[in-house]
Amino acid sequence: MTFVARVKPGALGLRGRWPSQVHAPRRMYSQHPAHHTSPEHPLRVAVIGSGPAGFYTTYKLMAKIQGTKVDMYESLPVPFGLVRFGVAPDHPEVKNCQEKFEEVASSPDFRFIGNVSVGTKSDHPDGLTVPLASLFRHYNAIIFAYGAAQDRKLGIPGEDQLKGVYSAREFVGWYNGLPQHANLNPDLTQGEEAVVIGQGNVALDVARMLLEDVDVLRKTDIAAHALETLSQSRVKRVHVVGRRGPMQAAFTIKEVRELMKLSNVSFHPVDTSLLPPDLKSLPRAPRRLMEMLAKGTTAISQSPSETAKSWSLDFCLTPKAFSPSSSSSTPTSTQLASTTFERTTLSPSPFDPNAYALPTGETLTLPSSIAFRSIGYKSTPLPEFSDINIPFDERRGIISNDGRGRVQHEERTRGAEMSHGSFPGLYCAGWVKTGPTGVIASTMENAFATADAIIEDWVSRTPFLNADRNVHGWEGVKSEVLKSGDDKRVVDWQGWRRIDEAERDRGRETGRSREKFTRTGEMLNVLG
Repeated sequence: MTFVARVKPGALGLRGRWPSQVHAPRRMYSQHPAHHTSPEHPLRVAVIGSGPAGFYTTYKLMAKIQGTKVDMYESLPVPFGLVRFGVAPDHPEVKNCQEKFEEVASSPDFRFIGNVSVGTKSDHPDGLTVPLASLFRHYNAIIFAYGAAQDRKLGIPGEDQLKGVYSAREFVGWYNGLPQHANLNPDLTQGEEAVVIGQGNVALDVARMLLEDVDVLRKTDIAAHALETLSQSRVKRVHVVGRRGPMQAAFTIKEVRELMKLSNVSFHPVDTSLLPPDLKSLPRAPRRLMEMLAKGTTAISQSPSETAKSWSLDFCLTPKAFSPSSSSSTPTSTQLASTTFERTTLSPSPFDPNAYALPTGETLTLPSSIAFRSIGYKSTPLPEFSDINIPFDERRGIISNDGRGRVQHEERTRGAEMSHGSFPGLYCAGWVKTGPTGVIASTMENAFATADAIIEDWVSRTPFLNADRNVHGWEGVKSEVLKSGDDKRVVDWQGWRRIDEAERDRGRETGRSREKFTRTGEMLNVLG
């Protein structure tokens, strides 16, 4: 099988060729014994991204191939990705995985390279950027685990023009202290009704933050600016809207249960015609979820008229437009006032988990002074992917891979047919591998699968990057691309620990677990 050399290896310093070419010299192939490396020629791996996918892949890889050296790149001065900036502040137990990540980082074979973006210009003025091509020259393997930093859009009128329409992803980052969204400043004072479009767990997190008693949130690590804004919120009614039914919804029972248990918050009944009549015949997970919705629908202990706040799951509605106020006193208003939906019907049956929504032509308009789109996160390619010809599936928002994490390219056989082969030494894990789906436990399994693929390739002596020479990882990258004094802006693990302790000290002053810094400059000031 002959490799189609559309890639530009010269840009990577690979002497004009990829190690996977069939006629490449044998010395370019990895010859180390299985399951361990030598001190003179360790397996050097760059991990791009410090969230759960990056850490879990690193954990298994270092455990199974002794002596592996891992450098983990993170664009922010602080690690943990969505564990820090995506997990709801009232879910501290979900963040317990950080203890395992701390264990990984304690290894002398691990190096955290914080405040350094790879390939993409840093999104904050205090950050550094190194080119992806430089990593190709100084590592044996690169693992892309940088997650999904964008979100999918609805593409309907008013989405980009009206005040009061927000991305759920940005809102979650805002209340969790993500510096990129610290200035979001959502206005929760324009009215009492909110719409969340989408019915995944993130959508339910947004609804819960809007409805939760602020005094409960004061005990968490929610960002201080979010506490202030939520304390002034006028929102009392939240619609969580989906285009299909309860049997097709992506939320899980834990998130529904937490919303139903909120103090002084009631649940509006769902359309029982969308619930299967024979719940006992369903598999365990959907049965328990449908039973909870049925129970919430018939409960009379807290009716919406008797509580300060309420919420609903509004099914079979597709968003069509966001609209401003039509008041004659504000003819040019740019503030959201309502959201229009088209009713749908489900085919072949509302009880089929794979049913699809069909339009009916009937519309419904809901008052809404604020709206959040929550229809999925989206990964994007690094800018240098096009130069290196790393295929990226724009529709699915993933790096093209074999399902186990090996980055793939197209190859032409001797019969001129196209087939797929793997780039030597390139892997992906997490949402950039599978798309934005699942919880931390599934991300762990996903990451372990990528680590297994790397281990399998190492044991079988599959080609890796730079197998013909010794490489030096971060030391090589640093000497090649950083200017004098730049290394002082790089945050190592000890630097992160100092930031961590400073945040905990700030939290202790107000009786909280921590008070996060929401500006990268504040984080770096801790380090002097």
